[in-house]
Amino acid sequence: MLIEVDGLEKAYGQGAERQPVLRGVSLGLEPGASLAVTGESGSGKSTLLHLIGLLDTPDAGEIRLKGETVTGLDDAGRALRRRHQVGLVFQQFNLVPSLTVEGNLALQARLAGQHDAEWIDTLADRLGLAAFRQRYPEQLSGGQQQRVAVGRALAARPALLLADEPTGNLDEETSDQVLDLMLELCADAGAGLIMATHSRIAADRLSRRVHLTGGRLS
Repeated sequence: MLIEVDGLEKAYGQGAERQPVLRGVSLGLEPGASLAVTGESGSGKSTLLHLIGLLDTPDAGEIRLKGETVTGLDDAGRALRRRHQVGLVFQQFNLVPSLTVEGNLALQARLAGQHDAEWIDTLADRLGLAAFRQRYPEQLSGGQQQRVAVGRALAARPALLLADEPTGNLDEETSDQVLDLMLELCADAGAGLIMATHSRIAADRLSRRVHLTGGRLS
């Protein structure tokens, strides 16, 4: 298995105000497979992706990435695994405004010490960004910025791509184009994909779907 999640629990707040968000969530994903996590706003989709992406730690449960337990790693250990094995795409594009398209595309790969100029060229071409490589994020449309975010996440050839509502800020046509590209590029890179989305139409495009409600999967 690429990713195994077993009995994850997470709550926020203290004392009487403590609010459970995840209540014993378990799931698995094989290499190259795709999984949609659906649910209403506030259902815990983002929390689940943040835990799998090693941006946060669970209160209980275990996460195994490529067979290695990563739940108990310290901050440096989680950052190392995240840099080399996990790509992240968010609803807010989170591009670096002072970097060009080319610089943003290459950023994650350079941080991971895995920069491949030929792969960056391929990504720019496949994402329809070849003519915009020297532009800055503020000079791009929302759809173009999200394409840069997808390319940046895949530039280091991660084993796992996590996408949190990646088309939530885009119109329907642009959403379809970005999702098409993300699925194609994940297949090319051999990356597994877990996408949190409120859109059942988008979820149906992935190979499997689970629904999160009341902190539990169904």
